[in-house]
Amino acid sequence: GLAEGLRTQGWARLALPAGYAPFADGGFRTPSGKCEFFSAALAREGLDPLPAWHPPAESVPSNPALAARYPLALITPPARNFLNSTFANQARFLADEGGPKLEIHPGDAAARGIVDGVRLRIRNDRGHFVAHAVVTTDVRPGVVCSPSVWWPKLCEGGHNANAVIAARPTDMGGGPTFYDCLVEVEPA
Repeated sequence: GLAEGLRTQGWARLALPAGYAPFADGGFRTPSGKCEFFSAALAREGLDPLPAWHPPAESVPSNPALAARYPLALITPPARNFLNSTFANQARFLADEGGPKLEIHPGDAAARGIVDGVRLRIRNDRGHFVAHAVVTTDVRPGVVCSPSVWWPKLCEGGHNANAVIAARPTDMGGGPTFYDCLVEVEPA
C-alpha cells in the first residue's frame, strides 16, 4: 500500500490522470499569473518576500528561558469528531471523544510520574486546562498533543486548550498561533 511504499522507497507516485498539469498555462493569483518566489505584496507589508523558515516564538532553541520552565511543545489539532469547535456540543460526538485528552510520550510521562488515564493539569504563564493522559509513542518526546477544541463550558474549570495559547497573531494573515505554545504538564 501507500504507507509501505513510502517506508521502503521514500516516495510514492500520485494516481493522477495522464497529462494532468495544473497551472501549466499560468493562472496563479499573482500579479504575473505565474508562480512567484519573490512576493512584492509581502515586501510591501514588511514581511520576508522570499520563502524562508522562521523559528517559532516559543521553542527550546528560540526561547531557552521560557523552555526551561515550560519544556513541552503543545499542538492542538481538531479532535476526530469535531470540526474545530463545530459539533463539539453534540452528545454523540462528545461520547465518541470521551473527554479532553493529552497525548504524551512515555519518556515525558515517566519523568513526570504520569500514567495512562490520569487527570492532568496543562499550564503556562497564560493559564491552564485539565485533560486526561494518553501515554503513547504517537507523539515525539518533547511534544504533547491535545485534540481540540472543546467548548470551555464543557471542560473542567471552564478552561480548554485555548487558555494556554498566546493571543499573538501570525505575521502573515494575522491568524492564531495554535502551534507555537510551550507548556508544562503535571498530574492534577
